[in-house]
Amino acid sequence: MCLPLFVPGNRPERFAKAAAAGSGMVILDLEDAVAGPAKAAARDAVLHEADMLAGAQVLVRINGAGTPWHDADVAAVAGLHRAGLLLAKAEDPDRLRALADGLGPGRATWALIETARGMANARHLALAADRIVFGSVDFCADLGMAHRRDILLPFRAELVLAARLAGRAAPLDGVTTALDDPRQVSDDAAHARALGFGGKLLVHPRQIEPARAGFRPSESEVEAARRILRQAGAGGALAVDGEMVDEPVLIRARELVAQWEELA
Repeated sequence: MCLPLFVPGNRPERFAKAAAAGSGMVILDLEDAVAGPAKAAARDAVLHEADMLAGAQVLVRINGAGTPWHDADVAAVAGLHRAGLLLAKAEDPDRLRALADGLGPGRATWALIETARGMANARHLALAADRIVFGSVDFCADLGMAHRRDILLPFRAELVLAARLAGRAAPLDGVTTALDDPRQVSDDAAHARALGFGGKLLVHPRQIEPARAGFRPSESEVEAARRILRQAGAGGALAVDGEMVDEPVLIRARELVAQWEELA
């Protein structure tokens, strides 16, 4: 379960606090969180501060290909020693591969899918990137859609399928924009978990615990999973609590227990 926390790249005084907030990963943002006139200063701040952050994995969200800031952003991230890269509005798998080659081994390259073209190329992007991420708010703006679960369901399912077909880690879901509604954050995270997502983007430290709670299986789910595993023994088809249990059910039970122990 992965819960990266966004930090505006032009707010270097927040970088260390974000890294210590407990999400395990921070994304220093050079794109939407930074207005055009401030992008150069934000880039310099990231270049000078990112390698010194401790306590969290670091990614840098760079501006999309074709924007005036893209090449300078790429050069800045290449100049860092350990930070990975999150490409905004990813659409071209060949561009992602070129970015990965430029960074070299051990540096993550993630694709943020937030346009119609990006969604159409999701399966190719999943093969080119280390991980794909859903930028659901921008995606809805690009298509003129309302940002609602029922509308976004097929697109979220497509990203989970794309990641699985590519043999990559489960994708990450987009942000919850509500800053003062932990229940909504938790509910959105639980919805993402049910669909097969492996985490969620966060925009404020106080979203960390509600999101973690949403990705945590319930006690009743875990107890049922443990009961299935206890009674299953060596495997094979059997009945537990009046329901048929075979290997796919056992796989899910093991996953639930593993998730519970990870988040305990």
